[in-house]
Amino acid sequence: MIQTLEPSIHELPFFSDLADPHLKLLMSCAENVHFPAQHYIFREGDPANKFYVIRDGLVSVELYIPGRGVAIVQTVGQGEVVGWSWVSPPYRWHFEARTLLETSALVFDANWLRSKWKEDHDFGYEMMKRFADVIATRLDATRLQLLDMYAGLP
Repeated sequence: MIQTLEPSIHELPFFSDLADPHLKLLMSCAENVHFPAQHYIFREGDPANKFYVIRDGLVSVELYIPGRGVAIVQTVGQGEVVGWSWVSPPYRWHFEARTLLETSALVFDANWLRSKWKEDHDFGYEMMKRFADVIATRLDATRLQLLDMYAGLP
């Protein structure tokens, strides 16, 4: 029996209230993936051509800081999005993402999605609003991490 992704996508908060035609578009470029613990999903500087929604597991969003090492910017879990760098040029990852636990996710083809956004501006606008929230959350997490790191320094 072939199982569709439709129930999976409908359960995810990121896609709540998205119009059915747009959900169908998303389903057509999505697939299930599974990663072992301590696996790098993507690395800073590599081409960004996908995004992930975590179904089960835990992912660490990390940033390498010269002279200090790796800083965990945010930990992302069930129902949350990993990967926004594909939204704007030059389409390269700004962070690294590493699984902390065995992790299952939905992965979406971002190149294909960008082309659909050009064809359907309503779809593009709806998704950009959602990714603006992801970007703002990541920016806030990065800011807090930096405040933590540099607190008390002269």
